[in-house]
Amino acid sequence: MRNFLSDKVVGLKPSGIRKFFDIVTEMQDAISLGVGEPDFDTPWFVRDEGIYSLERGRTFYTSNAGLKDLRYEISNYIKRTQGIEYDAQNEIIVTVGGSEAIDICLRAVINDGDEVIIPQPSYVSYEPCSVLAGANPVIVELKAENEFRLTKEELLSAVSEKTKVLILPYPNNPTGAIMEQKDLEEIAKVLIEKDILVLSDEIYSALTYKDKHVSIAALPGMKERTILINGFSKAYAMTGWRLGYACGPKEIISQMTKIHQYAIMCAPTTSQYAAVQALKKGDEAVEEMRKSYNQRRRFLMNAFKEIGLQCFEPFGAFYVFPCIKEFNMTSEEFATKLLMEEKVAVVPGTAFGDCAEGFLRISYAYSLETLKEAMFRIGRFVQKLRDKK
Repeated sequence: MRNFLSDKVVGLKPSGIRKFFDIVTEMQDAISLGVGEPDFDTPWFVRDEGIYSLERGRTFYTSNAGLKDLRYEISNYIKRTQGIEYDAQNEIIVTVGGSEAIDICLRAVINDGDEVIIPQPSYVSYEPCSVLAGANPVIVELKAENEFRLTKEELLSAVSEKTKVLILPYPNNPTGAIMEQKDLEEIAKVLIEKDILVLSDEIYSALTYKDKHVSIAALPGMKERTILINGFSKAYAMTGWRLGYACGPKEIISQMTKIHQYAIMCAPTTSQYAAVQALKKGDEAVEEMRKSYNQRRRFLMNAFKEIGLQCFEPFGAFYVFPCIKEFNMTSEEFATKLLMEEKVAVVPGTAFGDCAEGFLRISYAYSLETLKEAMFRIGRFVQKLRDKK
């Protein structure tokens, strides 16, 4: 019998995020700081609308692109927060999470052999989705000394005649790095000059702790060459509702909708009705969660300082990315020992790219009480390693 498996799929590496958490579920008194999932409940008024939609029997398909009311509210939200105007009818599609939006965007624009520039460390889906779309990923290794921001020089060094798309993942998972307007303006000059499309993943845009988030799509000449991706999972604590969206030029959104039409049909109807209320009434709830995350962020930065573990200050998302290079261990070795000896699970940096060796991703989407206990255990573990030197 012949081998029925796709070489392309077999060649993909499994996600490095989940490896440790299968162990954690079986380990008593273990603390997991690895999953990027808010510990808040979805705001009640959002859940209530979902329940109400079910009680009213709204369990039918929506239009492929999503509920008209939801696309209208997304358009209002982007205009209100970023000053960018999108036509709700033709320039917005509602997807099954931001992850589907990434996938169908790449499939809609890539021809075999095109190159996609991917700054790393970054979200685990970008590289495999590029490969599955037929692209050749070109990795740009971001540097801690640049606060893990993409520089104009790094981008130019990666551009070739085959470059078609830049993935711009800010605020960044796993580093918590941000790109400010002055950084984006330099990147935009290159994209316009070299005629490159940008996939701007802004799923953490509401969770910034320095200045207001700026989308590259808001810069002159960039709306027409940007696919802006966002969703409800992180800001509204709606991970299980599986709802995201993409905004961009009509020509590209229509092709994304075609793929979505054949593969998905539509995003979950109940989730869409709930999301309308999230956008209408959710600003205050999001701000409360953002303030809580910021408090946790400040606690962790101080805790790392106290135990003498180097960590640049993140200003977005809900992750810190401490450096453990002083111990001459791989990030996977460190994470494994930490889990076995202190029952704390974190993600090795290499799950987000080879250049992240020597770092760990720690999520602070957990209570302060949990973070305090985890940092006590991490501090104890670090001291034991130093004592052995």
